[in-house]
Amino acid sequence: MPWLKTRRRKMSSIIAMTVLALFCLIAAVYAVLTKKTINAVIASGVISLTASIMFLIYAAPDVAMTEATIGAGLTTVVFLYALKQIKSDKGDSDD
Repeated sequence: MPWLKTRRRKMSSIIAMTVLALFCLIAAVYAVLTKKTINAVIASGVISLTASIMFLIYAAPDVAMTEATIGAGLTTVVFLYALKQIKSDKGDSDD
């Protein structure tokens, strides 16, 4: 019964995508509702990483790698660096 294996694989893929989509939605709501900017930046990185896992499940490894490196990696690092620079500029102001 090869059709049963295919059906189980499709069902597990659907369940995995549903769980990842819910996780992505929860992280997005958290990023919008949180008061701390650093938490919002980290949550957006988690959203990008979750999206890259979803692309991997959809059998698009090139898109998954790009999303993981640019979306989750580089963008999060740039946002954190900018946030650090803003905080250090606030401390250096002459009042």
